[in-house]
Amino acid sequence: MDIILLGASNPETIRMIRALEKTTSNFRVVGFIDNDNNKKGKNFYGYPILGGFEILDQIQKNDVYFVNLITGSTAVRYETSLYLSKKGCKFTNLIHPSIDLTMVSIGSGNYIQEGVIIQAMVKIGDNSSIHIGSLIAHECTIGNSVFIAHGVSVSGLVRIDDGTFVGTHATILPRLTIGKWCTIGAGSVVIRDVPDYAVVVGNPAGIIRYNEIRYENGKIDEVI
Repeated sequence: MDIILLGASNPETIRMIRALEKTTSNFRVVGFIDNDNNKKGKNFYGYPILGGFEILDQIQKNDVYFVNLITGSTAVRYETSLYLSKKGCKFTNLIHPSIDLTMVSIGSGNYIQEGVIIQAMVKIGDNSSIHIGSLIAHECTIGNSVFIAHGVSVSGLVRIDDGTFVGTHATILPRLTIGKWCTIGAGSVVIRDVPDYAVVVGNPAGIIRYNEIRYENGKIDEVI
């Protein structure tokens, strides 16, 4: 499988690529797309930066799959993946080979780093990312275009809706629902449901404001 990755910035991705090259047959990274003009034509740890979005019309999309590595903003992750989708790009997952996905349901376009624990009967949508050392406990549901930073603990039977950003080392207690396009601050301890678009911080986490983002969902196969 030939893959193009969006966003040449995190060297940890290179370690994942090398691990997948050792363990996965027919896995090949063609290169990176990055809209930073200063990176165009350069290499990222030995892999070519092909250019920005302007090259998409030159790619034979039947022969290649895409993964979005952007994680700093779920809105930007959603918008850029949606743009790729409109251009006819197909998505696949970039998941570290050490991750156990037994009894897990997962969509496409997801980026999951090393050291993540995903327990039985978890459901993960499309275009989401989970970073190193996070725990997603049994029977959780993770929506589309969600980002979960490193060291997060999500307890069992939690639902995290589309577009939500969960900061580093946040903890979410069991059976809670986190609405769409929320922000959970780093280190926060969430002990009650969080409404759509809310920004919560602290221990226990409380609402400090609401995000201005007003997308209905994080599905990348739908037009804004």
